[in-house]
Amino acid sequence: MFRKTRLYTPGPTPLLPAAQFAMAAADMHHRTPEFRALYQKVLAQLKVFVGTKNDVLLLSSSGTGAMEASVSNLTSPGDKVLVLTAGKFGERWVDLAKAFGCAVDIVKAPYGETFKLDEIRAALKPEHKAGVPGDGSSSQGWKAVYLQATETSTCVRHDVEAIAKLIKEVAPETLLVIDGITGLGTTHFDVDGWGIDILIGGSQKAVMIPPGLAYLSVSEKAWTAMEKSKNPRYYFDLRKERKNAVKGESAYTPAVALVAGLGAALDYIAGQASGDLEKGRIALIDNAQLNAAATRAGLVALGFTLFAPTAPAAAATAVAVPEGMNSSDVVKALKTKFALVTANGQGEMQGKIFRVAHLGFFDYLDTVALLGAMEHIAKDTLGLPVEYGSAVAAAQKVYAEAVKG
Repeated sequence: MFRKTRLYTPGPTPLLPAAQFAMAAADMHHRTPEFRALYQKVLAQLKVFVGTKNDVLLLSSSGTGAMEASVSNLTSPGDKVLVLTAGKFGERWVDLAKAFGCAVDIVKAPYGETFKLDEIRAALKPEHKAGVPGDGSSSQGWKAVYLQATETSTCVRHDVEAIAKLIKEVAPETLLVIDGITGLGTTHFDVDGWGIDILIGGSQKAVMIPPGLAYLSVSEKAWTAMEKSKNPRYYFDLRKERKNAVKGESAYTPAVALVAGLGAALDYIAGQASGDLEKGRIALIDNAQLNAAATRAGLVALGFTLFAPTAPAAAATAVAVPEGMNSSDVVKALKTKFALVTANGQGEMQGKIFRVAHLGFFDYLDTVALLGAMEHIAKDTLGLPVEYGSAVAAAQKVYAEAVKG
């Protein structure tokens, strides 16, 4: 039987054919008028895609490079920062902040859950007492709060709007930095209205091109903070990138082909809404949310348990396997039988959950294909008492309700 490889991982995601063609044809030098025009066009498109009037910069790195830049450019050794962590990528914020000498306080949520606002409020307004600097008890103000929009390791969506509102109320001078690497293109943001100072995206996610580019919006409040920061930075000096972006250039050699691919991808997103990129962004998000809801309904119909039922992300869905089973068996069976690639759990969740993506170049029929395969795996591999068609039928009901009228 012929098998076609299908990628359902939350990054890298399936590549857009138009972007692949653009990358193949991108044999231009980066210090030429042709590339400068392309670069300026893409930066302008990114502002619309992110949904901000702030500067948006491109870095030739993975999303982690932009995460590092948002620490090194904004902080000085000893600065108090608050990290909200509920998974592996929240833990990455902790490691990055400590690497640059910040005094890190943490609000944790269990894997599969999101934060309680009262706990964040209590952390931002610690009882004043004499204490060790950086233990959350000194009178020094907070420099920044770092968190994910979507915790990809557990497929939880955090309430960025509510957290941003709380920070404005309790600690208005504090910078808010959001890892939106899987949030952008799957979640609606009001960057300027909510007061997000840095919002980070990555090329291998909703914009449907390979890994290698990070992009981030930067507020004027963040630019002001950079002038006071004492942490070292060189390649990831955002001030250099801002200065060069005005001329249509990057500070250092850019990933030319990826920039061309990104431009093609943003054109494609706009094309889904008659050339209106803002409406195309909304359609992309709505598409991810519909596919996520349909997938969740289908998997529940098969008897699986959602790992993040109270705060599910639209970027990807995490599914717990029945007790006594190993999620690695599901991931392996899907690949062996159907060439369908999903993601296992990370860290302590490996073997306990598997993850299925919905962001970027996915449509409803991709969801039907996944659930059809999952029916075979549930019945034939795991021995669960399911009927063929049950998962697909559950997804069809979600789809029909969503498109009704």
